[in-house]
Amino acid sequence: MTDPTPYLRFPGTAREALTFYGDVFGCDVQLHTLAEFNRTDGPADAIAHGFLVEGPVALFAADVSGDEPPVHCEGLMLALLGTAAPATLRTWFAGLAEGGRVVDRLQTRPWGATDGQVIDRYGLHWLIGFEGD
Repeated sequence: MTDPTPYLRFPGTAREALTFYGDVFGCDVQLHTLAEFNRTDGPADAIAHGFLVEGPVALFAADVSGDEPPVHCEGLMLALLGTAAPATLRTWFAGLAEGGRVVDRLQTRPWGATDGQVIDRYGLHWLIGFEGD
């Protein structure tokens, strides 16, 4: 792994969130519970460590335990610029928008590129774009 990979801590929704991202990006999800890691600092079925498997987007996640703060995305965007074919990026944008909020619709810009922004249902802010069509 050579690129920075987000490691997200969710407020008890890591399983649901990673499953959602796996569906959006078309990849498998690996989930490990606190019980599997012999941890007792939260519910046994809470996620101690999870990740997307062999997909186009890398994400790690876990449920918070104790007084750890959950993910709160402000002043940060996850950029998927030219990371897949335009049709795939359009599909990802639509998937991330389901249950979320479109900040700036996917549109062609004056310089010819297409991009848009969406905040998904878990609060992550995504910038998606591509050149051409």
